[in-house]
Amino acid sequence: MAPVAGRARARPAGGAGLTATAACGALDAHLAALLAARGEANREFFSEEAERLARVCHLMAERFARSGRLIALGAGPAAASDARHVAVEFVHPVIVGKSALPALAITGGAGALAGGVELLAGERDIVIAFLDGAGHARETARAVARARERGCLTIAFAGVGAEWEFEVPGEDEHLRQELVETLYHLLWELVHVFFDHRGLLAGRDARPLHDAGASSFLYPFLAEHERELAPVLEDVRRSVLMKATEIGQLRAQTLNDNREPLEGAARALYASFQGGGTLLALGNGGSATDAMDVVADFRAVGGEGRAWPAIDLAADPGIITAIANDVGTDAIFSRQVIAYGRPGDALLALSTSGNSRNVIDALAHARRRGLLTIAMVGYDGGRIAAGALADHVVVTRSEHIPRIQEAQASAYHALRELVGLLAQTGARA
Repeated sequence: MAPVAGRARARPAGGAGLTATAACGALDAHLAALLAARGEANREFFSEEAERLARVCHLMAERFARSGRLIALGAGPAAASDARHVAVEFVHPVIVGKSALPALAITGGAGALAGGVELLAGERDIVIAFLDGAGHARETARAVARARERGCLTIAFAGVGAEWEFEVPGEDEHLRQELVETLYHLLWELVHVFFDHRGLLAGRDARPLHDAGASSFLYPFLAEHERELAPVLEDVRRSVLMKATEIGQLRAQTLNDNREPLEGAARALYASFQGGGTLLALGNGGSATDAMDVVADFRAVGGEGRAWPAIDLAADPGIITAIANDVGTDAIFSRQVIAYGRPGDALLALSTSGNSRNVIDALAHARRRGLLTIAMVGYDGGRIAAGALADHVVVTRSEHIPRIQEAQASAYHALRELVGLLAQTGARA
């Protein structure tokens, strides 16, 4: 697979900075480049890895069928957001009729991952390891090695010694993370396929898919038994390719249709930062882990050579549970906006539905307090888009929650890069 181009690193043309018109053209070009890189990488990566993904889904299903757990590891800030995202998706499935599966995340600094594996991982378990640009490769490799010693099935998205490694090539950390998010969503979605084929899971008895009865001589396939793994693996492989095509199209819709709100949000957020503002980010469930990622990305030094102040409103379980218990879940974010938000700050809200009451309440309080408001929503935009409840609304038009979250990751990564580009070029916001 050919390497994917890294992030654009534009430089100021002279000391005065770009005019508004020139800055708009630069943002347009950068968005187009981001989308082109993602389309190519998405096609090539999943075309190459679809068969291996299908096999890993089968192996994971066998572990879950034997009461195994999924343990996700992430030491760096972005890696920790992915580890927590995996855990919430498996424990709280959003696919109707699919069962919850045991999963937990181990995050932290030196010694936390290996120590957690030592205490919690068993021979039936699955360990999935994430690595980000913050480093921690040695710590992650030690944890993976310990997991293998204990008999765990090990999966990783970097070269850390796991049995199954899926490495996205290239230098663009944002792009790599987006493809990894799609990949672990596919593992979560497609592992359930094998639970419908008991005979393909070690330790479980096969059963006829149908009782053909007296018609068996006419329709022998009706009495097929669950012993043929290859056809199911092929079905899952094709499903991987189909879903990869779907997310490629949805990323294109999100970045193309929302060019103006994304660029407007970037200019407004850059102006907020220039004025000493701070970005607040929030979301529920998987969107909460995406808010973690947003904050990690803005706090990290980007191509412009600096980091930006950001606060994750979903980060502190003590604050969230105190507000939820004493006031109600609708107030878990708005109370924090009241506590932390100052005029000139910005709020980025993530919601797959656009209808979450605690998100809507937070946006309303943010506006009343003079904050810039940005919302990234799915479906048709929900109440947030219909009521223009944020200054800039990015709509990802899908009803499939995993795909919405993956496309929203492209959108907030684009937002981070556009802010960085404005800073690099010295644009007048």
